[in-house]
Amino acid sequence: MAPRSSTRSRGRPGARRVAGSFASLALASTLLAACSSDSGKTELTWYINPDTGGQAAIAEKCSTDEYTIATQVLPQSSSEQRIQLSRRLAAEDPEIDLMSLDPPFTAEFADAGFLAEVPQDAKAQLEEQGTFKGAMDAATWEDKLVVFPFWSNTQVLWYRKSFVEKAGLDMTQPVTWDQIIQAAADNGGQIGVQANKYEGYSVWINALIAGAGGQLVENADKGVDLDLTIDSPQGEDAAKVIEELATSEAAPADLSVSNEGTAGSTFGGDNGSFMVNWTYIFHNYDETAPDVAKDIGYTRYPQTVEGEESRPPYGGIGIAVSEFSDHKDLALEAAACLVEPEQQGINAEMTGNMPASTAGYDYPALADMYPDDLLKLFQESVDTSAPRSVTPYWSDISSSLQNTWHPPANVNQDTPPESQDFTQQILEGGRLL
Repeated sequence: MAPRSSTRSRGRPGARRVAGSFASLALASTLLAACSSDSGKTELTWYINPDTGGQAAIAEKCSTDEYTIATQVLPQSSSEQRIQLSRRLAAEDPEIDLMSLDPPFTAEFADAGFLAEVPQDAKAQLEEQGTFKGAMDAATWEDKLVVFPFWSNTQVLWYRKSFVEKAGLDMTQPVTWDQIIQAAADNGGQIGVQANKYEGYSVWINALIAGAGGQLVENADKGVDLDLTIDSPQGEDAAKVIEELATSEAAPADLSVSNEGTAGSTFGGDNGSFMVNWTYIFHNYDETAPDVAKDIGYTRYPQTVEGEESRPPYGGIGIAVSEFSDHKDLALEAAACLVEPEQQGINAEMTGNMPASTAGYDYPALADMYPDDLLKLFQESVDTSAPRSVTPYWSDISSSLQNTWHPPANVNQDTPPESQDFTQQILEGGRLL
């Protein structure tokens, strides 16, 4: 759990002191970036999340005669990325210019005064290129845009066409979690999900509750005094889905440690039937399992409650500029270039992580790589997605969910009230994670 304080770094009142205890560690760490390159040009350092080269490619493309954009790769997991960045930003490290930031940490970093505000002309550019509303909302804190939306990921329901034909399930109509669990259990199938004790499990829980018409948090603008709404009829609906899968024949043996990768393996195996996973999974089997690749179907994320529109998970990455950068103006200019539609398209082509704007989807290569109806499904799913609660306390809430909803086999109707009570105590400082 990140420590709290009533004082903001640099003397600004009212904010949480994010990772303040990390400051001395950050000052003692080796600074990895240089202020200028051998050519004498300014070198901007962009801390990127691991991918297959998309960010490095557009960093080179957006470098100019005035500056070069160099990249440094962050750790694999989003929680470790948060720790590394927060340590250095808490120490006001000027060597970080740009950073790829997971949406759940935007409010936390902005509330601590770590992020530079996006200029009005850049905001107008983002609006003009059709940046998705969910992406803009996730990049905003206290009515200020503080992150440039870069790519917007979402989940759909992937299915094996041969399996649903055998099961007799009509995938042209909306399907529920109950339907796919029953179909898989009755026909020897297993369902791939993300249920390990990590952020991906919180994403699933959030989507299930939102799909039942609820949410985890209300009045997030009240800070630590926000209202938790985990203990609700919608929370019970979410728990019912997890309990049903965990206790059925459709649950894979590795359910309690399942993540995006293991879900993909389950789906590609002999018992593959259904899977919820991100956009990049579509080309996951092209070379390693071409028969599976030909057998992939897709449709809207499953409904938590029949007749209630599903709320697919929202993920992605935004590009933030450090408030403490020695080259803040240049970094803001560079960030605006990095999120232009063409750059979003190049990144999507290389990584499978879809653009954060409708204009990005117009990048010609994407039409060659994905069926038109799948590209439309991605955009529809982003538009109707359920972002995680925008609050500086998301890390505490997510960790509390992971502690109280894991393992999935222990989830039942008592889980939501127990989870809410535990989370409330964490927020009030009465318990430690």
